[in-house]
Amino acid sequence: MPQQIPQKSGRLATTLGAVLVGNDGLTLRNFTTPEFAESDSLVWADNPANLLLAVSSSACAVLTTPKLVEGPTTEKTFLLTEDLQAALLTAARAFHSPPQPSTGVHRAAFVDATATLLGGVHVGAGAYIGPRCKIGSGVVVHAGAYIGAGCQVGDYTVVHPNVTLYDEVIVGRKCILHAGCVIGAEGFGYVPTKDGLAAVPHLGTVIIGDGVDIGANSCIDRAKLGATTIGAGSKIDNLVHIGHNVSIGRSCIVVAQAGLAGTVKVGDGVMIAGQAGIADHITIGDGARIAAQAGVIGDVPAGETVSGYPARPHRAKMRELGAVAALPAAIKRLKQLESLVQELHQKRAHDE
Repeated sequence: MPQQIPQKSGRLATTLGAVLVGNDGLTLRNFTTPEFAESDSLVWADNPANLLLAVSSSACAVLTTPKLVEGPTTEKTFLLTEDLQAALLTAARAFHSPPQPSTGVHRAAFVDATATLLGGVHVGAGAYIGPRCKIGSGVVVHAGAYIGAGCQVGDYTVVHPNVTLYDEVIVGRKCILHAGCVIGAEGFGYVPTKDGLAAVPHLGTVIIGDGVDIGANSCIDRAKLGATTIGAGSKIDNLVHIGHNVSIGRSCIVVAQAGLAGTVKVGDGVMIAGQAGIADHITIGDGARIAAQAGVIGDVPAGETVSGYPARPHRAKMRELGAVAALPAAIKRLKQLESLVQELHQKRAHDE
């Protein structure tokens, strides 16, 4: 379990805006789940089943909502809040103790003489920073990361181990690039020739806005011409593929194993769930929702929720699935009716 910052129960309740029922002098050394709780742990519960697990655990304190706890039923201390999700975020931040690497360049790192590093930069062992790079203040480049020629990395961005930035990629401020992600590789573009498939040179770049998180082992391809762009505040999960010349708006969420083909245009505030596939040259409007495993082969209007393959408005798709589920019973009734009709024909023939 990562190192956490101990909290006093009373002070934490004040920080969370929660009502404390019990001991306000407890030292809470970690925030965890019931199965990993110890006698000085804080755990949380968002439903009756989880509350039962929490109160039967070793934890000394429980973060939950008043509607689940009508009164103290155990000797545990309760921190009660109406907005549990907001309290969870605040509590996690209070306990969070991220490692603070020392500033400076490790002797086993390589920084080209023409690169510019501003103040407070950390460059870990085995990291590479190429010619003409511009690395902003407070940037952390962890061990084994590769930053190619002409890249720009904004202030306070964290580049985790084994991240690869191909040449001329631009990354904004306060971004997090998780381990193994690859940004700026050539897109998947080939032209048939008499000698076989010829790769199309990709002469563009990738531009990532401020406050963007890129998950582990995700890939964002450079543009053929111009730029592949990720808007400020967007969050991309692990194992996502974003093709060349894609444009993703601000504050979007793209979940694991989703794939966006070339030149897809995504508006602001869009959510793309896991394993969804977006065909090339599609436009997805602001605030749209793409359900898990959806196959999008046509434009999606702003605010629309689509699901299924091919993706359709979610309510229509649910009605369709409901109709399919009813087919076995309908077929059974149809066979019964066919049998009854056959019997009536036979009876009529007999009577005639």
